[in-house]
Amino acid sequence: MPTVDVYNTLGEVVGQVNLRDDIFNVPLKIHVLHQVVLYQLAKRRAGTAKTKTRAEVSGGGRKPWRQKGTGRARAGSIRSPLWRGGGIVHGPRPRSYEMKVPKKVRRLALRMALSQKLRDSELTVLDELKLDRIKTRDFVGILRRFQWDKPLVVIPEKDEVLEKSARNVPRVKVLRSEGLNVYDILNYHHLVLTRGSIQKIEEFLGR
Repeated sequence: MPTVDVYNTLGEVVGQVNLRDDIFNVPLKIHVLHQVVLYQLAKRRAGTAKTKTRAEVSGGGRKPWRQKGTGRARAGSIRSPLWRGGGIVHGPRPRSYEMKVPKKVRRLALRMALSQKLRDSELTVLDELKLDRIKTRDFVGILRRFQWDKPLVVIPEKDEVLEKSARNVPRVKVLRSEGLNVYDILNYHHLVLTRGSIQKIEEFLGR
């Protein structure tokens, strides 16, 4: 069972916490992470891109000129795909990009991502992360104290003061534990958890 140090917001070690083996010590399988990341990115796509075919553009009801005798190429409609303003051939149509990935696989990938952060020493546990006021400077002060590079901060529940203090800071994301996902864990360089968020994660993934 992995044991990690717990810090306060001043950067001091205030204790230790034991992490569950079945969540924070899972062997890595790259293809599982890859499948779930593709699933997440595909799910975000709107799939609303659309162009008009020659049947949908306006105009083109009559033949622009007679078939023979003009010296020009034959033309049946001004809305031919060959003409400017004509319909589009093989353009995008509305579609769903959603993939089907079993819930067990998605949870397994989440365990793998958390485990890899721990193995790479890119996981920090805080005793608590609270701010007295909505102040970006106070939040940035904590980041500088720990020298985290592009951190993902996971909190156990809604905290409007902390979330508003962090929303204008670049390369930082504050995420509630119920929204934790594989893509964000891999996309951000450092993972910051609180005792409360670890408890919520273990309750969710330990089922």
